[in-house]
Amino acid sequence: MYPYSERKAQRTIVLAKLTAKNQLTLPKAATAAVEATEYFDVTTERGRIVLTPVRVNRADAVRAKLAELGLSESDVKDAVAWARSGE
Repeated sequence: MYPYSERKAQRTIVLAKLTAKNQLTLPKAATAAVEATEYFDVTTERGRIVLTPVRVNRADAVRAKLAELGLSESDVKDAVAWARSGE
């Protein structure tokens, strides 16, 4: 995941309510101030929740999952060849 370029913070007072299911709806004014994104990096700093828009490189996510499972590039090639063989 890669953060978007830093922008100068603009102070706007907009409220968001936390629901019983621990969800927030971000106000349009807040999301309009950053580039369109689907994912945010969530951190806490001095009692604040900080959301940073990120781009998810899906190929990197797949590689990370394969590494987590202990699968090598050779394992993937063998699996693809087997699936294509129709056995």
